[in-house]
Amino acid sequence: MNDRTTGASPERNGDREEIARLLPAPGDWDLPREQHLRHKELLMHHIDRDQATRTRPARRLLLRPALLAPATALTLAGVLVAGIALNDSGRERSGTASHRAATDMQPAAALLGRISDAAEDRTTPTVRDDQFVYTREKTRGADLTSGKAVLGPLTDREVWAAQEPGPLHRLGLIRENGETFPVNAELGDTDGTPAGLSRPTYRWLSSLPTDPDKLLAYLYAKTPQAKGRERDQAVFEQIGSLLGAVMPPATAAALYRAAAKIPGVAPAPQARDAIGRRGLGIARDDTRYGIRTEWVFDKKDFTFVGSRSYLTRDTSYGKTGTLLSSEAELEHAVVDKAGQQPAEGGTRTDPQS
Repeated sequence: MNDRTTGASPERNGDREEIARLLPAPGDWDLPREQHLRHKELLMHHIDRDQATRTRPARRLLLRPALLAPATALTLAGVLVAGIALNDSGRERSGTASHRAATDMQPAAALLGRISDAAEDRTTPTVRDDQFVYTREKTRGADLTSGKAVLGPLTDREVWAAQEPGPLHRLGLIRENGETFPVNAELGDTDGTPAGLSRPTYRWLSSLPTDPDKLLAYLYAKTPQAKGRERDQAVFEQIGSLLGAVMPPATAAALYRAAAKIPGVAPAPQARDAIGRRGLGIARDDTRYGIRTEWVFDKKDFTFVGSRSYLTRDTSYGKTGTLLSSEAELEHAVVDKAGQQPAEGGTRTDPQS
């Protein structure tokens, strides 16, 4: 059995080279580290599926307890692994972190203020280091490897995220459409992946500043940088990657208040998740690449219920409005073992159905 932390077989390398040859030529932009690794791993997951007749290696996906990119479809993999811009016209560059509250953000700030207050009042369980945070969700993504966005099927996913501070070589477990795979350490983490932005454990989330200004300064400093990447958008998406996880109420409240200070954040009245649930929306446009990312919240209790990303202008990959990815959060819980269902013993938090 080959593990990617110990190298790949010549046969596997041949498969990689063949897929790399079929992909379009790279463009002139870079991705944030977490997105690049996530989508590169999706490509490796696809290769693994094609080799099902041989000994199945351990799957390795970048674990994001709330938002894991779809693994059955090469979600944005053709674009993001190869480094191709969806549309490079009208590019904007933001080389410095700017998180001053803008006057046109007042409606979004008011909504995020209500969401933050609700999060702070919510009761959530304390998670021990030896437990697992369980997430059940539905996801959908577009395969762009053909040069066009081809929307994949709605996928059922369950994730068990290990809470040990680490560094860990085994980050948890994922079950997708009936198949169960381990989640191994990130690429390059030969000594294991520690708790942090890409593996946000309850203990690590508890250590974050709860003052919104200090938290935002931390996120601007720690969010991976990439040449030409709009910094405000990268931080907005970094916060989005943390939403939905079981975390201390004060941390959740601070994240929403910090998001309200990012320029360009706006309400999204038509927001809906992967299963069509409409709710209160918060969005930000990546104006350089013509992509909008939306967060969706329940209208009654302000819980986070999902997200979606789609094109905001016509590109070679599709028309304006073409869906790129979406998620619907269905259930969160704390359990004692990877693979354990909440019904078998555990504490549920904010189930959505």
